[in-house]
Amino acid sequence: MREPRRPAPDPLLRRVQEEETRARRAKLKVFFGAAPGVGKTYAMLSEARERRSEGVDVVIGVVETHGRSETEALAEGLEALPRRDLAYAGRFLPEFNLDAALQRRPALVLMDELAHSNVMGSRHAKRWQDVMELLDAGIDVYTTLNVQHLESLKDVVAQITGVIVRENVPDTVLERADEVELVDLPPDDLLVRLKEGKVYLPDQARHAQEHFFRKGNLLALRELALRHTAESVDAQMRRYMASEGIRKTWAAGERLLVCVGPGELSERLVRGTRRMAGALGAPWLALYVESRQHLRFTDEDRARLEANLRLAEKLGGETAVIEGAGALVEDILAFAKDRNITKIVVGKPSRPRWLELLMGSTVDDLIRHSGDIDVYVISGEPGREPAAPLIRRTLTSPLRNYLLSALTVVLASTLASLLFRRTELADIIMVYLLGILIVATRFGRGPSLLASVLSVAALNFLFVPPYYTFAVTDFRHVGTFAVMLIMGVVIGNLTERIRAQARMARGREQRTHALYRLGQELARSSGSAALVASALQNVATQFQSRGVVLQPDDQGRLQAPALPQAFPLDDQELGVAQWVFDHAEPAGLGTLTLPGARATYLPLRGASGAIGVLGLLPEGSPRWAEPDQRQLLEAFATQTALALERALLAEQGALDKRRADAERLRNALLSSVSHDLRTPLGVITGAVSTALETPDLSEPARRELLQSAQEEAQRLHRLVSNLLDITRLESGGLDLQTEWMPLEEVVGAALNRRELAQLAHRVRVALPEDLPLVAMDGVLMEQLLLNLLDNALKYSPPESPVDIKAWAAGKSLTLSIADQGPGIPAGEEERIFEKLARGQAASNRPGAGLGLAICKGIATAHHGRIQAVNHPQGGAQFLVTLPLGTPPAMPEELP
Repeated sequence: MREPRRPAPDPLLRRVQEEETRARRAKLKVFFGAAPGVGKTYAMLSEARERRSEGVDVVIGVVETHGRSETEALAEGLEALPRRDLAYAGRFLPEFNLDAALQRRPALVLMDELAHSNVMGSRHAKRWQDVMELLDAGIDVYTTLNVQHLESLKDVVAQITGVIVRENVPDTVLERADEVELVDLPPDDLLVRLKEGKVYLPDQARHAQEHFFRKGNLLALRELALRHTAESVDAQMRRYMASEGIRKTWAAGERLLVCVGPGELSERLVRGTRRMAGALGAPWLALYVESRQHLRFTDEDRARLEANLRLAEKLGGETAVIEGAGALVEDILAFAKDRNITKIVVGKPSRPRWLELLMGSTVDDLIRHSGDIDVYVISGEPGREPAAPLIRRTLTSPLRNYLLSALTVVLASTLASLLFRRTELADIIMVYLLGILIVATRFGRGPSLLASVLSVAALNFLFVPPYYTFAVTDFRHVGTFAVMLIMGVVIGNLTERIRAQARMARGREQRTHALYRLGQELARSSGSAALVASALQNVATQFQSRGVVLQPDDQGRLQAPALPQAFPLDDQELGVAQWVFDHAEPAGLGTLTLPGARATYLPLRGASGAIGVLGLLPEGSPRWAEPDQRQLLEAFATQTALALERALLAEQGALDKRRADAERLRNALLSSVSHDLRTPLGVITGAVSTALETPDLSEPARRELLQSAQEEAQRLHRLVSNLLDITRLESGGLDLQTEWMPLEEVVGAALNRRELAQLAHRVRVALPEDLPLVAMDGVLMEQLLLNLLDNALKYSPPESPVDIKAWAAGKSLTLSIADQGPGIPAGEEERIFEKLARGQAASNRPGAGLGLAICKGIATAHHGRIQAVNHPQGGAQFLVTLPLGTPPAMPEELP
């Protein structure tokens, strides 16, 4: 028996993750209809009341009853969120209060009329964007939608009804719905409801019946609604089959590509491709090839191109802008093969047939060379429709260039006149061709065409008999004139093409150089702060704007940075940036979300989600409105986000390492000092207990016990003081209280400390009388000197002296403490200043290895240094160097 085929693990895991995500996310149900009045709002309210009876927390966000009594009756008893009044055209209009809904957080919100356009001043331009934010917040939504509001059907609805619907909803929103319920009503019944005033008021009803609500329109819209609902059910079936591992019986792996340009007909191409992709259940892309004609686009052309690409994104397609490297057809097919495209959608040619025969047809060439890729031809021209008239595309140079072109022909004629009697006619023709070449390389295609015509005319008039007339007696010269004119036109076209390619190459080079420069500066930046400053500087240079990078705090709230190159943000702008960070979607100027903002905000997406927000405030009109500049801006944001994420991870790694080191140090410290703490405590406890519990103890014995307890208490005091000092050094809490004071005072105070009372006689002090004053913290320097003397006395032989010396040289003062002990092992001169580091001779001596580390911290805090060397006569020598300054002038003594 044949074993069943096991599913591949990666697709299976992907399906499981998708199902888990779908199960966790908030639910969207759309009540879908063919036209107003079919009962969508009534059906939504009826189901909402059923859900409330089941214990679900249901509130009304927006419900438009349009005066229908039965609809108003269903809405009664349901909690309604207060509307937000916004000023528009001299009046206040109620709008959905998104913030109130997010604060209330019900289980289900009712949102009527999904395609509604919000009043200026709302957070989002469209109500469907409010719905998407509610879903992102985990709130279920019921909503209503008519078929004519679907973005992909806008042109079809316009053809059927003659009405261009302005309020549209992207098809991706309907695809996001977990359930689509078709609310259907036959056209005759709907017309009866219209006459009875159950859809519109009587005057509005009569006008609607004469225009939109004609029976033919309603039949066509009903068919569209049924067909689209069937596609939605089919998509659910495909998801079910995929989740159950049922193999499809139809061809799989379709990918569609539509070629778009700045023409208005590209909008129809995009919508048609979206409908085809929806029927096939296939992904699709919108491609624009940036050819040399892109350089001649007007601002209106660029705006239309950007709108067409945004429409493709809005409808759920992927967009791509590539730079033409050769013929348009070759670029399209190369991209299609690279992206595994199976079907290409292009527009019908709009140029005259004779022009296609003369200049070639993009559609014909695409079909001829497409190979295994299917080509679908619908209304519109691929890439550049409608084509500009030939004369308008040619005559784009300023008048000055045409005058210089005519002057060049005059100069060529003058030169030819000088050579006329000494050479052949072919040489005269070459002189004119040279002039045409010069005009073409300097002034463009239009002036070169003018130079070609003038050159032929001048050649005929001046150098072909009969002279000084345009008559031609030898018809062989007609062929010469024709060849000369054609050569001139060809030279002009080729030269113009080379110039256009050179301009495009310069544009590519500038964009590549901008990214390269950004990458270099980001790589050189150390730390997130320097990286952000470099990114803002590059953004300001490239896009003629001021930038800001906002990063979240521990609570996820964005903080405005204190950088000089960042533009200031008020509460409104900061709120827009916070929305971008929370939803990882662009917003602000030039977008559909919060378009009233002064700046454009882009999310900085890292591997783990949004890590910040990049804001750009343009100096004038935004330079990133064009597709290539927008792609460059997105590349800037992506590169900045990746570099910033690496820097933040590095900083977090360094912080984690410091924490781990501190934890290890703390454990080692506790382990090291536990014995040193127990020993003096044990001695103190034993001595005091013996003194208290032995009443007949002699006075000398009692005194000896108390003296032993005192010595151990002093030792314990030094150990605890060192622990406190090292803690202050580690936490950065060491505040200096500097004063100008003599070094002799600090040395005397250290020698008078009780810790050294019994050993002070071993210390020899030799300090010059003319030592300058030093700015230092007397208490800390006394502690430094005490630790060094304790260390020297501890490691020196009994009764051997310890020498203290000092001298001033240049701008520093050096303090020396030398002993006659075993010295410092080679290579240990730096390590002994580390925490818990102890010398080889310290095994039988008490101590925790903190004293020298504290000395180094105190010296560093005084902008000085400490070093350990071996004395030439034997023993160790510690040198503390402190900077000297200019002490304040002493007040004069009164007589």
